Amino acid sequence: MQEVVHNKVSEYRTAANITQEELAVAIGVSRQTVIAIEKGNYAPSVLLALKIARYFKKPLETIFTLRHA
Repeated sequence: MQEVVHNKVSEYRTAANITQEELAVAIGVSRQTVIAIEKGNYAPSVLLALKIARYFKKPLETIFTLRHA
């Protein structure tokens, strides 16, 4: 079975009451990249995933997990 990256970026962003644009600026990407990550259309690099985890002050595996497709 193929595995895909599942994430909770949208949940954490909403809980932090910030916009996609604010998150994008904070982690150094475009708003379109944040949208693609939240929709599951883009699996971020390890570096970008770590930046997101650091921004939310959460362990990486709390935000990103592998799931069977």
